[in-house]
Amino acid sequence: MAAAPRFLCDHMLGSLARWLRFLGYDTLYPGAMDDTGILRLARDDGRVLLTRDKELASRAAGLGHLVQSDVLDEQLAEIRKAFDLDRSGERPLSRCSLCNAVLVAIGKGEAEKAGVPAPIVQRHTRFWRCPGCGQLYWPGSHYERIMGKIGELDKK
Repeated sequence: MAAAPRFLCDHMLGSLARWLRFLGYDTLYPGAMDDTGILRLARDDGRVLLTRDKELASRAAGLGHLVQSDVLDEQLAEIRKAFDLDRSGERPLSRCSLCNAVLVAIGKGEAEKAGVPAPIVQRHTRFWRCPGCGQLYWPGSHYERIMGKIGELDKK
């Protein structure tokens, strides 16, 4: 099985970057950056550049993909189809949605020490911490909404 592609979203695709991370794909989102810099980053880091900018996509040649839609669900469907991404290689919610680092499972005690409110620690059994930015995660209502949307995407 080929390794899943690693993505780089330009500044126009922040929501797509976040959702690719939710789906478990290694996706950088450096924010505003000049074309030369983003092309260099894609090339140097071996990433597929996703962009809505026709000129940038043409300059990226084999490194880039011009995203056709400006609608998030359509963008996700397009990327999954264009790169033949199936669910077998994904690990949903395994990456930090903020910084892209792989999340690390932590115990209840560590979650509580890190600042998760006591009622949440009592209600849940699984917690994760981002080693990059320190963000804490647990399978609450936000988690359930994301997993529901992932399930909807699979039906399309």
